[in-house]
Amino acid sequence: MKKRLFPLCAAALALLLACQGCAGQPTGPENSPADSPVSSPAAGPEGRTALVPHPLPAKAVTPNPYMAASDNSIHNDVYATDVTDAVAPLGIYSRVTTSTETQNIHAPSAAFYDSKGNAITPFLGGISITDLTGDTIQRAGSFVPARDSEGGYALQISYSFVDSSDHVVAPTSHGHILVLQTMDEQGEILPVFEPLLDINVMEQAAAHLGEGFDQNLLSIVYDYEGNLWFTTGGFRIYPDRQSQGFLGYISRSYMQQLQTGQQVSLEDNIFFYPLEPGEGAENGIAANEDGAVILTNLACYMLTAEDGVSVSWRTSYESSGANDAQEGSGYTGGGLAWGSGTSPTLTRDLVIFTDNQDPIQLIALSSRTGEIVAQIPVLDQLGEDVPVSVENSILVYDPGDGSASVIVCNWFGAGNSGLADPDADSSIQSYDNIYDANWMSQGNVYIAPGVERVDFVKTDGGYTAEKVWSRADIHETTMIKLSTATGYLYGYWQDLESGMWVYEVLDFDSGETLLRMDVSQASGYNNLAVGVIPDPGGNALYCPTGAMEMVCWQDVLAYLPDSPAKEIPPADTGRVRLADDALGADFQPAGYLTSVTVENLRETQTLALRVNGLEGSPARYTLFFQDAAGALREMSEPWSLCADGGQVLEAGARLAPEQIYEIRFSISDGSQADQQEAKYEGRFAVVLARQAAEAG
Repeated sequence: MKKRLFPLCAAALALLLACQGCAGQPTGPENSPADSPVSSPAAGPEGRTALVPHPLPAKAVTPNPYMAASDNSIHNDVYATDVTDAVAPLGIYSRVTTSTETQNIHAPSAAFYDSKGNAITPFLGGISITDLTGDTIQRAGSFVPARDSEGGYALQISYSFVDSSDHVVAPTSHGHILVLQTMDEQGEILPVFEPLLDINVMEQAAAHLGEGFDQNLLSIVYDYEGNLWFTTGGFRIYPDRQSQGFLGYISRSYMQQLQTGQQVSLEDNIFFYPLEPGEGAENGIAANEDGAVILTNLACYMLTAEDGVSVSWRTSYESSGANDAQEGSGYTGGGLAWGSGTSPTLTRDLVIFTDNQDPIQLIALSSRTGEIVAQIPVLDQLGEDVPVSVENSILVYDPGDGSASVIVCNWFGAGNSGLADPDADSSIQSYDNIYDANWMSQGNVYIAPGVERVDFVKTDGGYTAEKVWSRADIHETTMIKLSTATGYLYGYWQDLESGMWVYEVLDFDSGETLLRMDVSQASGYNNLAVGVIPDPGGNALYCPTGAMEMVCWQDVLAYLPDSPAKEIPPADTGRVRLADDALGADFQPAGYLTSVTVENLRETQTLALRVNGLEGSPARYTLFFQDAAGALREMSEPWSLCADGGQVLEAGARLAPEQIYEIRFSISDGSQADQQEAKYEGRFAVVLARQAAEAG
């Protein structure tokens, strides 16, 4: 293939939506209270402005050697943090576009990434590597059980992931685990993915445990020793209905036979642990160095593999039961889970989840002992008439000091009230079965409001729980994401006053709305309870919609001043945050490594790259480029730092962080800064730097 398929948006725009201009205007606390979100992209007195990057320390997630080094699952990592280190949009000449679905029953409802930057999405009951860069969504390769296997089953994409060999590991609706090869040895995408392992978990469970156990395989994860853990379950597991789930693991020896070439017996390498009658998992699994963590409707478990399932600890919690709408409340839906509605979210030291009491408690356990180290009621100040149900995964950010910042969102109203019926089958993973029809068709007026930040602060004496901020005006179902590279929170929801579906950026410290990008007032642009998806390439944020479209927000970072009619698609640009020592001892990065691909490069041109977040004087900055070997080198050829529009700045000018500036330099096919071997095509990547003594 000519290019890697990064899941970026259309170069030829499918639809230019209402974004009120091209760049987002950040608005400070003094004129943008939390309950008055402002959107208006605009220009400041010296030109266009954008959100100033305020990078946070990278998330403290120890890499799992058996998982891909990427945002490898829908919760981004094996801790299930919903935090990304990728750069998200900042409002630099921003635009919102859509890619239309033409083959699937709806726009891809989830996405995660392999180490090559390929987006893995659901497709016709299977999965695909998906290209979102055109007017229509395209697939480069896929595995569809009805077409490529015996059929009769589907993959559970919500709890699938990419392993360290870039294979997709997925549970199925008929109780198997598949390991799928998506690329050949040269990294080319296979048109039809090849099943490398097909593990019949349910057949083995019947042999080990007997009949009568829950047959719905729900979630899987690798622990840090290479054992593949699994659990059964679903939604609305009522203890008094006496269904019985189980959990277990497949040993590293069996899972690693693809690398070693040895044939290993499954029967001797799969282990089971029966749960209590009425007990089952209702969410995903996570893992840290202490083991695999599974949260059932009754308790939280830390598990290790000791030639069988070893329970390091089991901590029970309380629940008031599944939450349903009350007559006259104005809501027609409710919650999903009987117990906790969250997947367990981890740090190196903590296991964090919500219970399902009234009010709901946010609980932090010691990862080592299972002891409750801190807890606090959440979403408890919304008023007596606001029902609360936490059903989406919580966001947990650990900056590396052992503390944890948690974002908790109310989800009440999105769940189908029919799940309360005794004969309801929550294992049917369809929108009609799981979600409230009025919410789907009429929008977030049927969702109860509430978003809150709580911090678990590590002290010499243990942990304390502190409320930081709350928003009673946001009706949210998207699993808000934090970008550590920008320092902001990103979500997608509906403004109930205008009916407009919007992307919204929140200040991490205060919760205030800093930027809003309008999308559409059409009811079909509901996000369908799916989280926003940051692109690891550093210049896109996605949200799938019920309108059969994937909505994409991008910054427009590059253009050719000498060729104003030639557009550089945002899909051909990206940004990466570099480590402080990436430029050696003398320099530190003063922004992101910004890359751009220029096609049909037949003569020397001037390239303009838009940046912000600069301060001081232009004389402080040096430009580095990344060569074809990946080395960062000081630019020896002429370059300039310009005002937005191209006027060269004087060396003594004063730079304002919110202002957009341009880096300009000459490019040509085959020059020292060109990373591409292809003729008439160039790829260039540059970063501004300051002397290390001046940095910060």
